[in-house]
Amino acid sequence: MSERKVLNKYYPPDFDPSKIPKLKLPKDRQYVVRLMAPFNMRCKTCGEYIYRGKKFNARKETVQNEAYLGLPIFRFYIKCTRCLAEITFKTDPENTDYTMEHGATRNFQAEKLLEEEERRVQKEREDEELNNPMKVLENRTKDAKLEMEVLENLQELKDLNQRQAHVDFEAMLLQHRLSQEQQRQHQQEEDERETAALLEEARHCRLLEDSDSEDEAPPSRPLAAARLNPKAILDKVPKAKRKAEGLGSRAQLASMVVLKKVKMEANGDSEQVQVPAVGAPESRKASDPTPQTPGASSLSQLGAYGDSEDSDS
Repeated sequence: MSERKVLNKYYPPDFDPSKIPKLKLPKDRQYVVRLMAPFNMRCKTCGEYIYRGKKFNARKETVQNEAYLGLPIFRFYIKCTRCLAEITFKTDPENTDYTMEHGATRNFQAEKLLEEEERRVQKEREDEELNNPMKVLENRTKDAKLEMEVLENLQELKDLNQRQAHVDFEAMLLQHRLSQEQQRQHQQEEDERETAALLEEARHCRLLEDSDSEDEAPPSRPLAAARLNPKAILDKVPKAKRKAEGLGSRAQLASMVVLKKVKMEANGDSEQVQVPAVGAPESRKASDPTPQTPGASSLSQLGAYGDSEDSDS
């Protein structure tokens, strides 16, 4: 195990490196490398967005017949994460960036195009000034004028900020609160006035209805008084009719009276005494002077009871 840690290898005395055979590998061979997407892109096949920094297992190869100042240019092959379509892009050592080649479109490229346009304009200006001294003077005059305009605008902004610095924001907020409070009170007063007007209108309508009802009420009062006196109907009924009704009611009640037979032994003789059922009023016994015979019927007894009551009255 200690041998693998040795840094110095043994070379025999007759070692000749020129005799070691060299592998003949193709110049466009590909290697599998792990990389991240250098920019945001969108797949042309399925429209999937691939954000910057997404990791891929890519294939790397050297672009043939292309170089920049002796620096090789590499091409990378990746696959879309959704449809597995092939996407390729190359290195751009001239702009220290990458260029999209096939399979996708680069997003957020406006800033890059703007920078390229600015560089192009600056390069053209330098080329013009190199051969034309008058153009140099014109450009300097334009730059000085533009700088003066920028300074004036900046001074105006400073003055405006200084004027706003003296504004009391607390007083403005207080005034705003007071105005809101006044508006709220005014709205509340209007609501109260409307409520009072509605109540007055309702009261006026109620008074009109009450006055109309009072005008129509007197003819109906005697009828109401007559209905409230239930004894007036009884006074109009003749006494004979009431007596007949009393007899009929007693006849109906007679069927409900049940007499019990109790055997009592007194001095060796047995007598049968009829005792009324429980719940019969005792006042009837006191008011009925006729003797009750054992063989008499209940209807005759009830008739005798009614006659005695009428005679008493």
